[in-house]
Amino acid sequence: MTGKEFIKLLKKNGWECNRISGSHHIMVKGGQRSVPVPVHGKKNLPKGILSALMKQTGVKG
Repeated sequence: MTGKEFIKLLKKNGWECNRISGSHHIMVKGGQRSVPVPVHGKKNLPKGILSALMKQTGVKG
């Protein structure tokens, strides 16, 4: 799964893009802490980063 695909999944679950810092999209939802999602073109996210993002956001892909 690429960073762009994961961001689409987050947006379907109520997350919003707060800002973009370099190649990282900073996603926020309500009162929860912000989560940076790396977007590097068409490259897939490494397994460890993807699983950590899923754990932090509560979204499963």
